[in-house]
Amino acid sequence: MTIDRRTIQKMNDELSPQVRQRVDEAADRVAAAKERGGSVVAVLGSGPNLHEGVTCLVAGLMKKGIIDGVSTSSAVINHEMGGTLEKVKRIDGVSAGFDPDRLPADGVMEVSIMPRRRLSAFARETVLDLKLYRRLLEAEGRVIIKVAGNMAYPTGLRTERLAREALALAKRAGVPFERIVGCGADPYTMIGVGAATGKPVLVTVPQLVGGGEVGIAIGDSIPISERCQRIASLLAGADVIMESAVALSQEIHDGPFERFTGHGIWADWEGSWTYSLKNKTLIRIDLDPNLENAWLRERDSGIVSGSVDRGLPKTKVMGVPFRMEMSGFARLPGSLPIVGDIGEIWPLLAVKIADRLGVELDFMSYKQSLPAGVNMREWIVKRVEPVDRDRMYAGANALMEKPVDERSPAGSGEVRCERRGVHAECDG
Repeated sequence: MTIDRRTIQKMNDELSPQVRQRVDEAADRVAAAKERGGSVVAVLGSGPNLHEGVTCLVAGLMKKGIIDGVSTSSAVINHEMGGTLEKVKRIDGVSAGFDPDRLPADGVMEVSIMPRRRLSAFARETVLDLKLYRRLLEAEGRVIIKVAGNMAYPTGLRTERLAREALALAKRAGVPFERIVGCGADPYTMIGVGAATGKPVLVTVPQLVGGGEVGIAIGDSIPISERCQRIASLLAGADVIMESAVALSQEIHDGPFERFTGHGIWADWEGSWTYSLKNKTLIRIDLDPNLENAWLRERDSGIVSGSVDRGLPKTKVMGVPFRMEMSGFARLPGSLPIVGDIGEIWPLLAVKIADRLGVELDFMSYKQSLPAGVNMREWIVKRVEPVDRDRMYAGANALMEKPVDERSPAGSGEVRCERRGVHAECDG
């Protein structure tokens, strides 16, 4: 895919001077971290990150060595398993013969529009009602592009069934579910690149609920305590953490093992491995101007820290709707807010970082409302494939043939437990 530099420049020119300066500063921090051999981790929510092509962009940045690991939501894993985006026809479910009590609130049934080869592959591995599929395709309805593997027949149903198989394989191999499905995933998905390169792609605990059977399977694949440790180790090794379109991020990056915000104080007290966010850069891309407000007021007057110190509710003290993740973010010395649309900010960051590092990118996302964004979404629909079941099994079998201590993804690092000077090998 050729990068549309004119569209990138237009998006950059339309930013406010302040936001443009923040994007430049963020790109400088990431590039500087990579030039000194540091690590960059992305923390992504679902929804917009998929629709705007950000997950495919991050996969490309992983492939090029710019991003070294990802934590995300179970919904993102579900949709990457389905091919990220797909075309579906939305039809009246009652007219199609479905019980209204078994349909969603809007009464709509969705059917996947897919190549014949893909439908044949699905039919070989699971029982499908091909007569129903043809009847749904022929019904009147509206065709749209949306996240794949969700409610459309048969992609959503196939993903649900595949998740149960992947869970069994993950338990046998002793690895997270995300690693197993990544073995059969498309190279333009984060799970696919993660499995191919050994870079961790992990669902965070606050984002486990979602994606139907996929979310349940992810939660069941490894214990919660192990998932918390793996994510903490991933973040501990990061010089820069980049967040976008994600809620509850304080529970993600603070977690039960982080000392600077105080949440890991008792784990440290009891002698457990812990880490600190103190010297890390935390970049958050967010549409909420209150994030900027809280960040600026903390730097001007220490109002957030002061509220914590006095045990006062921050919403009332500051007079703004205050989300929990703003608290830890505003108090971190290395935090940097970028208030803007992720469909604009991520591609600008990617281009600026790649240019600073002399890296040529193979994929570029664009704001979906722009002509380049429309073409990008069509490209994802046509190019990015669902998880290949045969390759998933082959990858899982290869993992099972390895010694247990070699099955975890690479990208782990030696992290010092600073309080006691103890070294621990942290498995990403």
